[in-house]
Amino acid sequence: MRTRTLILGGTALALAAAVALAGRSDADGPRHRVPESKDGNLVVALCDGETTVEVPGVASGETMERGQAQQVADQLMDEWRRKNPDARWDEPPVQLAQADTGAAPRTGDTGAAGGAGAPGAAAVKPADEKVQTGIYSAFTERDEKIWMAATDQFVKDGHKIFHDANAFGGTIGVSCDMCHPDAANTHPETYPKFQVQLGRVAMLRDMINWCIENPTRGKPLPDGDVRLKAMEAYIIAQRKGTPLDYGKH
Repeated sequence: MRTRTLILGGTALALAAAVALAGRSDADGPRHRVPESKDGNLVVALCDGETTVEVPGVASGETMERGQAQQVADQLMDEWRRKNPDARWDEPPVQLAQADTGAAPRTGDTGAAGGAGAPGAAAVKPADEKVQTGIYSAFTERDEKIWMAATDQFVKDGHKIFHDANAFGGTIGVSCDMCHPDAANTHPETYPKFQVQLGRVAMLRDMINWCIENPTRGKPLPDGDVRLKAMEAYIIAQRKGTPLDYGKH
């Protein structure tokens, strides 16, 4: 019996994965080779192609409960950090960590939960912001508030999907936030860039789909799928205020 495998991880592990990816290229892009379990258990592997965990009692085709999946993800990340003590791994941001809890904003936060532009926050215009002219001059402040509310809701929808494996079609119980809590270490501001997991230059949504197909064992979403767009919006919102730096690794 071939063991169903899982690849977890994100952009911070990209360079470490390059060597492992060089040996194989499928129609859908490069994939890692991971060890098989003698007992037919699920084997979960990070995208470095080396760090793995065998999950006793979970066979190929079965889905882990969320708590168990999170424990496995934590175990993998702890092992990776132990083997790579000097590697940089960004900690979770605070912008939307409490997006659905009604938590009050912290005084002085910019781009944090409740900060300017965050869901539920009042839009605050910088003093030196230029007044819109032409077609946009026909819209009122009320219109802008409606647009902001719609945008915030779209980001919140992405937050929910990002945290729910079933929502984006994962099949083994692992959701995006288990390795990227609150979209940590996704760096949307660095796209487009050459992504070694795909073996080509990619946009953020390409990497989201790669993760859906590989780590969570789901089917990639069409470009027009609202779930893909919402997750992309959520990830970008988490880095509000971060300068664009395309191509950076």
